[in-house]
Amino acid sequence: MDPIVVILIAGLVVIALVMVWISIYNGIVTADNKCDNAWQTIDAQLQRRNDLIPNLVETVKGYAAHESQTLEAVTAARAAVTEARSPEAKMEASNVLTDTLKSLFAVAEAYPDLKANANFQQLQSELSDTENRISYARMSFNDMVLEYNNAIETFPGSLVAGRRFRPRAGFEVASPAAREAPEVRF
Repeated sequence: MDPIVVILIAGLVVIALVMVWISIYNGIVTADNKCDNAWQTIDAQLQRRNDLIPNLVETVKGYAAHESQTLEAVTAARAAVTEARSPEAKMEASNVLTDTLKSLFAVAEAYPDLKANANFQQLQSELSDTENRISYARMSFNDMVLEYNNAIETFPGSLVAGRRFRPRAGFEVASPAAREAPEVRF
């Protein structure tokens, strides 16, 4: 075989391998960026929820001033979400806030006048809508994390990812009780 043909074939093989490597690398970067984007969506919804909570707490204060422990717990949980810096810390703080909000709404159940208050109903509706958005954004984030982790952990992506890309953690159920089936009695 002619040496020029061998060199051309070897050159084409090298170019093809470089193109494949570039394609895989770009796919990993794209998946990583999708994870960042999905996290930013969650962060925006968490901020929306944090903005609603002071108004909700003030509304409840007017009706249930002696429920200060619950109101303080909600305020502290909101502050923890605001102060959290890493996605993992925000995830954990957000789960705590969700639990304390459940306590706040349980308090509201004991006050019919509060439940009937239009401002409270609007805030509760907006908060419920925001919680649904957060839930959807978390599912989207987990999908993006799965795509990214698959890209860096499967062959040949694992070769391209090397040490530059690390697996990400998605949202998990925070409370073991949430995994249990509810008991229904008639």
